[in-house]
Amino acid sequence: MLIAIPDLIDPAGVAAIRAIIDAGDWVDGNITSGHQSALAKRNLQLPEDSPAAQEAQQIVFDAVGQNPLFIAAALPQRIFPPLFNSYAGGQAFGTHVDNAIRIRKGTTFRVRSDLSMTVFLEDPAAYDGGELTVETHYGVQQIKLPAGHAVLYPSSSLHRVEPVTRGRRVASFFWVQSMVRDDSARQTLFDLDSSIQQLAETLGHDDAQVIRLTGVYHNLLRRWADA
Repeated sequence: MLIAIPDLIDPAGVAAIRAIIDAGDWVDGNITSGHQSALAKRNLQLPEDSPAAQEAQQIVFDAVGQNPLFIAAALPQRIFPPLFNSYAGGQAFGTHVDNAIRIRKGTTFRVRSDLSMTVFLEDPAAYDGGELTVETHYGVQQIKLPAGHAVLYPSSSLHRVEPVTRGRRVASFFWVQSMVRDDSARQTLFDLDSSIQQLAETLGHDDAQVIRLTGVYHNLLRRWADA
């Protein structure tokens, strides 16, 4: 599943994040890379344990925790603390697959990376290139969204960030361990949940068929979830 999440963070939230992270001390992005990624990755990153990163992380955490679309699509069990990166001057991140397990530096906290999330933090008109390119079963998708919008996609997919040839691309990114490990099962639940919500708007939440389908949703979730 590849799902765009509009308006995850409002303009005030984006401005607050940028004020915090732009004043931070950026370093080579390979501080969090595995061997494969290090060969393809050319960007800057805010150290995950820096005060600026930790302050900005909370704004992103608050936004995803209150977003119904993210919750329905990801069914999150664990979220790796959001990181922040920057691309400029031709920097790019070549085709790669995210590591299956992400471990927070200096801790025992770990996340199985079922889903990856990118939150765009720069006006797309302010830079050229920088598209997030994801290879899906339905072909290659290129994503470049307004500041505050996000995209959720399988961590197992081949993806890359195209070279930034003008301006600066700034984003937050993180990984999600879902309660439902299987991507096709998660997609089925999301489609069913979306249909139930649309029916409930038309028929009412107390309609017998809406109640029955809601029961089907929860029984499938009970069957597939590791919670």
